Amino acid sequence: MYKMLLHAHSGLRWLVLLFLVLAIATAWSNWSKKADYPAGKMPLLGLIFTHVQLVLGFILYFISPKVQFASGVMKDSMLRFYTVEHISLMLIAIVLITMGYSKAKRQTEKARGHKTIYTFYLIGLILILASIPWPFRNLGAGWF
Repeated sequence: MYKMLLHAHSGLRWLVLLFLVLAIATAWSNWSKKADYPAGKMPLLGLIFTHVQLVLGFILYFISPKVQFASGVMKDSMLRFYTVEHISLMLIAIVLITMGYSKAKRQTEKARGHKTIYTFYLIGLILILASIPWPFRNLGAGWF
């Protein structure tokens, strides 16, 4: 079961990145046109896929051998990354994406919703990209 969840979590990252990039591009386009919010489902799809990824990540966090709660974890860069850094940055990113979606829906000036989505989703995407265990970082993960 661990391998299946790991592959699902790793593969779903590409959908998360795709929908976040599409949501950011759509928000930028609509913001520059001063279109009323909402315009399309990309922000919602980005939000949904990040939350599905979060659920898979929480399950993996508690069953993964790469996550350990023993002393000395902070000395090993791979264990520290998975136990502390990865989950912390991902949680912050997902909270920002969720806040951005919620704030955009409540904007009184309708065109400002796109700016809110653009800003919060972009910051969330940057944090996600920084905390993915890319293969070139030597953290024991592959492309899929």
